[in-house]
Amino acid sequence: MADKTAKYRTEIQQMMYVSGETAEASAETTGMIEEIVRQQVIEMLRQCTEQASRRGSRSISTDDLIFLIRHDVAKVSRLRTFLSWKDVRKNVKDSDDKGGDTDLGTGDEPVAAGGPVVDTAKKNKKAKVGLPWEVPSFYNAEVPEREDEEDEDEEEMNFATLQRLKKADERTKAMTKEEYVTWSEYRQASFTFRKGKRFKEWAGFGVVTDSKPNDDIVDILGFLTFEIVQTLTEEALKIKEQEDLGKEKSGGEQQGKKRKFTGLFDPPSEGRTPVETRHIQEAFRRLQQRPNKQRALCNFTRGLNRTPLKLF
Repeated sequence: MADKTAKYRTEIQQMMYVSGETAEASAETTGMIEEIVRQQVIEMLRQCTEQASRRGSRSISTDDLIFLIRHDVAKVSRLRTFLSWKDVRKNVKDSDDKGGDTDLGTGDEPVAAGGPVVDTAKKNKKAKVGLPWEVPSFYNAEVPEREDEEDEDEEEMNFATLQRLKKADERTKAMTKEEYVTWSEYRQASFTFRKGKRFKEWAGFGVVTDSKPNDDIVDILGFLTFEIVQTLTEEALKIKEQEDLGKEKSGGEQQGKKRKFTGLFDPPSEGRTPVETRHIQEAFRRLQQRPNKQRALCNFTRGLNRTPLKLF
């Protein structure tokens, strides 16, 4: 599974650093992570193509991608927020481009309060991204939203965001100024930013699916690939931490039985070691585990029931 000639080794190392891995991972480890991410992306495109064919379309849409992660409410909410602000930035840019050639006047004319500025603000307001499987999409009339009302999805997203911010604060509280600047730069790592053509070839566009992706689909895949690397790294770090604790306990028991002397030419004690391929394999195995309810359905099948790849 590991690939020593990983195309995204630098990006993966940066994402791992943001996720808590401070040591530099080996080429085998980053190659294995890249191959896992690629398998996840190919599986997403395959399922999206099947969904598009069911509705009689040859091209996949953003709704097809979001539908695959619909059970992760916090992730869907973050993704919808990302798409909403992307639409806001696009509208602002378009309004700036159109307003660049307009006549601004001499500055002596009175400007009415609430003129075109208010219209622009309304136009550039963050719009809510609706999904076709939600209940409000079943009706023709839209219920006006209240500004002081937050739905359950937003509350869960806010809770998940606070947890992510807490993790980020714990990882950066002991950093120096230079280390924090590096960490902030690495947060911008992406599989897709300014690498659209290479990413499409790497992901299998034209092979897995004949659909030509638009910018939103590429951006969503870039968002999801970062999430995959982060989830895999965090799970691998938990496994490595458990392994290190077990080694310390066993080493302490042995030292209690027999005292160990260090000589002048003994090698120095090992520092923080990076995550290895076995940690990534175990993390991937744990993330692929099915609930007991699904595993019970496979009884008496003699292992002939092959479970599909699980997205995480």
